[in-house]
Formats: sequence, structure tokens, C-alpha cells
Amino acid sequence: MPTLVASGPGPLARMAINPWFAALPSPDQQALLQRAELLRLRPGEMLFRQGDALGGFYGLLGGSLKISSLREDGREAIFVLLEPGNWFGEISLLDGQPRTHDATALVASEVLVVPQAAFAAQMQGAAFSSAIAGLLAGRIRSLYGMVEDAALRSTRVRVARRLLMLARGDATLAADARTSVPVSQEALAMMLGITRQTLSGELKALVALGAVALRYRRIEIISAARLRVAGDLPGGQTL
Repeated sequence: MPTLVASGPGPLARMAINPWFAALPSPDQQALLQRAELLRLRPGEMLFRQGDALGGFYGLLGGSLKISSLREDGREAIFVLLEPGNWFGEISLLDGQPRTHDATALVASEVLVVPQAAFAAQMQGAAFSSAIAGLLAGRIRSLYGMVEDAALRSTRVRVARRLLMLARGDATLAADARTSVPVSQEALAMMLGITRQTLSGELKALVALGAVALRYRRIEIISAARLRVAGDLPGGQTL
């Protein structure tokens, strides 16, 4: 297997920014990294497509990926934005079914690839298999929350809640939220399944409430408390 060589700080430090990986026992952290090969993606290059064979278990070392799907008419739906530290791709390895969505690099990205056989070997350990179960549980909770929002809540509430999720890294769900959300309005509209015009109106309303400010390809959270109120999340409640 090729030696893992990546630019910047060491892989362990770069992946440990993710709460899930940081909580893994040190032997499991080291085993994942030792078994991983490094893959570099150009902007717009796909890691895998919907329907592809199993492949490996992936860790995003640097850059940014979108997990998305295309309708027959060519319209794109973005389900999640992945940032450094996130591990993904476990579903197909667990059920043996093809990839469910597309994974595409938004910028030049570095991806750790743990081969299928190495992932299966690590799943024999109780601590790692329990951690994977916890990772899946978190994804299911997030998914149910988004389905509930789409079915029961207003567009403004959905926008506010997704911004709060993105502030914690979307898929990362870090404990500490940031104030600058690096997402374009076009991408955010695709994530919510609404038109760019509809999103623009809702964002202007949030600006008027003093919750956010609009910048170039990012959204600043001016008041997390006001954004939580707009998201029907009073007090300190989080998603």
C-alpha cells in the first residue's frame, strides 16, 4: 500500500477536528490512517457516482465535497456538504449495495481511501463497530430532522435551521458553531430544494431580523439567538 503523504499538518491532527474521529480509541484512529491511501481530486472531479460499486471508506483530509443527486431533467439536489475531518461511504460497505449518491469535489481536495477489506477487518473490533453504529445513528437523526422540516415547517424555519447546521459543519455537527458559513446562495437553495428567488426573499427577511448578513459566497451569522428563534428553536436548543 502506498505511504500516506499529504500536504500541510499531519493526517491525525487534520482528521481529529471531527468529533466522531476524535472520540475513537487511539488504536482505531491509527489503524484507519495506516490502512488509508491518499487520493487527490481536482475541482469538479467525482469521487464516485450514484450506482457505482462499493469502493472504500473515505475520509476528507482537505478541501470540500458535495453529496448530491441529479433528477432526470438535470436539476441537482445537494444533500450535504462535507468538510475536512468527515468520514463517509460506510453505508454501501455495510449493506453491499451500490453508492446511493454522487460525491464531487467542490475545490481541490485530498481524500483518504480505506479499502473495503481493511474496513471489514476493522469492523471486527467492538469499539470501531460501535463507533460506526453511532455515526449511522447521527446521520439518521439528521435525515429525519430534515424530512420533518420539509413536511411540517415553513421555508423560513427550514432556511434558519439549515444555516445553524452548516455553522456546525453540516455533516460534522461540531460542538462549537462558527459565525461564518462558507456556502453560496445557489448551493443553499439546492440543499433546501427551493428556488434561488425564494431563498433570496427568506434571507432578506433574516437580514431584517438582524440574524444574518450576506457576503460573497458565504453567510455571516450575526445573532445565533435570533436565528434559533427564526428556526423555531427557542433558548439554547440546537439541532
